[in-house]
This record gives sequence, structure tokens and C-alpha cells, in this order.
Amino acid sequence: MIRFESPLAFLLLALVPLVLWLGGRQRRRGALRFSTVANALRAGQSLRQVFLWVPGMLRALALLLIVAALARPQQGNVQIRDTSRGIAIEMVVDRSGSMRQELSFRGVMQSRLDVVKTVFAEFVHGNGKDLDGRPNDLIGMIAFARYADTVCPLTLGHGALTHFLEQVQIVRRRDEDGTAIGDAVALAAARLRTAEDTLRQQVGSEASYTIKSKVIILLTDGENNCGRRTPEEAAELARSWGIRIYAVGVTGGESAGVVNTPLGTIKLPSFGSRFDTRTLEMLAERSGGRFFLAKDAHGIEEVYREIDRMERSEIESVRHVDYRELFGGFIGAALVLLAVETVLRCTLFRRIP
Repeated sequence: MIRFESPLAFLLLALVPLVLWLGGRQRRRGALRFSTVANALRAGQSLRQVFLWVPGMLRALALLLIVAALARPQQGNVQIRDTSRGIAIEMVVDRSGSMRQELSFRGVMQSRLDVVKTVFAEFVHGNGKDLDGRPNDLIGMIAFARYADTVCPLTLGHGALTHFLEQVQIVRRRDEDGTAIGDAVALAAARLRTAEDTLRQQVGSEASYTIKSKVIILLTDGENNCGRRTPEEAAELARSWGIRIYAVGVTGGESAGVVNTPLGTIKLPSFGSRFDTRTLEMLAERSGGRFFLAKDAHGIEEVYREIDRMERSEIESVRHVDYRELFGGFIGAALVLLAVETVLRCTLFRRIP
């Protein structure tokens, strides 16, 4: 992108023919006069005479370049900076034993946890259909059973999130089983409270990224039955720190898993699990969020689509143009042309006098 800072300088182009005419008029003054030049004309033109116009052309080009330099040509480098107002999201996933129950998901029987992991990955990266992904959001993940653990810290690098997501498995030890909803929500709220510090560590203090809102997506299929903090205390922490909770309750399931025996694979019947919707409704209501009930795998997908529609990032492109002066190149080229003209007039096209 090239522009001229002083385009009015091009008005000087009107003087270029006058300068060339005056210069040519002075050179036409001869010291010797002849009565006739008819014989000279019949002799034809030499190669030198054919190219007599070259020095004049060089001077004309040099004058054009000088005028262009006076107009201050500038080259602009357009830089587009994306100013993002993203959302900090903590995904809180129940991995207690009850999440082993199977659901029919896209024609395949999978555990509740596997369905949640698949849909969550599509929520983050997009599925090419009704989920566009969350490339501009700060996303982290917490898994819980009896204890709550940070699986993936808040990050803008979502490639790492997929790897951590694969490591989330249903608890196998009985002493680790349970549903500590209060502890998990409190831990997620604490992580979101320091989200700005995490952001500065990842992209620097000068980054044009701000956190628009902070959200916890809690997904569980049971009731709070262990942990140090109660769901009421966790809800109060989230409310005081301006964090919304989207609480998702998962019910349904055709079996509690399978067991391999000498007689073949046997599906264990599903007797259901104790499910407390009042706690999830309380968490959502006190924090200004929303409660969802997913009765099957399709319901889980629909919940994520709904949250995706409600919580959207904002991106504003700011255009900056940095200009670099180019007149030096025009002046340099003009000086070279004038030097060549001078050399030619003093050698090949020398005239006497």
C-alpha cells in the first residue's frame, strides 16, 4: 500500500517541459555557420545521432523522480490486531462410579462419562455443524468424585486440553468414590477468580484480551455426599466473585456397565442413583446461571448447544497502518540518472562547443 503525503507537489510537473525546453534552447546555440547542410542530410544519420534523445530523456525522468520525491511517497504496512473479550470457562465433570452407566450415543453404547467427554471436546473445538468451537475462550477442567482435582488449568491453548481430557477416567477404588459437588465448585470458582493472573502469564500484560465473563459448567448425575465444603458455601463463593454456574444433571441409562464372565459378557442392570435436582437448581439460581436436565445422550448435546448460544465471545478487529518513507529511493534514482546523463554528454554525445 503506497500513498503520497504531499500530492500537491505533483503540480510541479507542469514546469518540467519548460525546464527541458530552456535547456535544449541553450544547447542549440552554434559557433559555426554553414551556407547549406543539404549534403550532410544526404549522408544519413550515424548511430550517435539516432540516440541523441537519450540524455534529454534521462534528464526528464530524473526531474519526474525529483517531483515524486517531493510528494513524499510512503509505504504502509497494514496490521490488524484482534481485540478479544473472551469467556473464562471451568468445566467441572463428575467421574464417580455412577457415571459408568451406559447411554446410547450415535448408535454406540458408551458410559455417561465418555459421552460427556466427547460432547465437551466438540464444544471446545467445534463439530463442523451446530458447534463452532470456543477458540477465543480461556478454558480449564476439573474432575471430581470424593476429591476434586484440576485436570487442566485455564488455557487458551486448547490442543493440550484434549490430551488432559483423555486422562479423565471413572474412579476404581471404593475409598475414592463419592460426589463432592461443593468442593468441586469451590475449586473451580477459585481458579476463575485468578483467571486474569493466568491470562497475563500466558499472553503477557500488554495483550489486548479481556475476560468478559466467568462461567462454571457443572455436570453430575448424583447428589453431594462428601467433601469439606457444602454446595451452599460454594454457591456463595461463586456469587460473590461474579461467576455464573450452569448446572447440568444427567439421568437415564440402560445399564451400569458390563462384566466379562466365562459364560460371556453380562450387562449389569441399572438401579438408578440418588439424584438431587434441588442442589443443582440452588447452585444455578444463586449464581445467576441456569439448571439443565439431560435425560439421555441427545439431551447432553442439546445442553452444550444451548450454553454455546448463551455464552459468546466478542472479537473486534482494530486496523493500524505504519508508514515508511520512500522518497530516498526516488532521489537516489534521480541522481543516478543525472550522473549518467552528464557522463554521456561529456563522452559519446559531446558537442562542440
